[in-house]
Amino acid sequence: MTAGEPTGLIIAAPYTTDVSGPRHDRLRQHPTPGPYNSLFPWPDGKHPLRVMVNYVVILVCRISPSLRLKNWLLSRLGVTVGDGVAWGLESTPDVFWPELITVEDHAIIGYDATLLCHEFLQDEYRTGEVVVGERAMVGAGAVVLPGVEIGPGAQVAANSLVADDVPPETTVAGVPAEPLGSDDTATEEP
Repeated sequence: MTAGEPTGLIIAAPYTTDVSGPRHDRLRQHPTPGPYNSLFPWPDGKHPLRVMVNYVVILVCRISPSLRLKNWLLSRLGVTVGDGVAWGLESTPDVFWPELITVEDHAIIGYDATLLCHEFLQDEYRTGEVVVGERAMVGAGAVVLPGVEIGPGAQVAANSLVADDVPPETTVAGVPAEPLGSDDTATEEP
């Protein structure tokens, strides 16, 4: 490596953040210079009235048992909602940038799952699209980070943290979420 060549790491003592990989390649970085962390200047990135409207609409969606009402209201906020999408009670799309979310046909977003399209850091905030593929399932309490794509037919286990893309027809679990091995490998002896 030569001097001045990017390393894929952001180092801001005492933290080091790896910003390489497909998810990070899709994130848009918004520097926030000044003495405070990136949450303080959030009104420069999104009008406060828009965030308040988003919050109220999402709050109604979180408690509404009607899937049709949820899909209709969320589409009014800019969420791309496919046919037959099911949002569990208390599920939460991003309040700041809901327009960066795409949930394709017949996907399920489980109870209390969260789809984030932003992350506030010390010296910047980042935004990125979240895509949940056709017939994919995001389990209860799972958190999906910005820039993540969950492939068609993929499954995210409950309470998982999805920090990387999930390939189609793959089941992931854990913090961070990792693909689960097949049952065949668990019963084989070395």
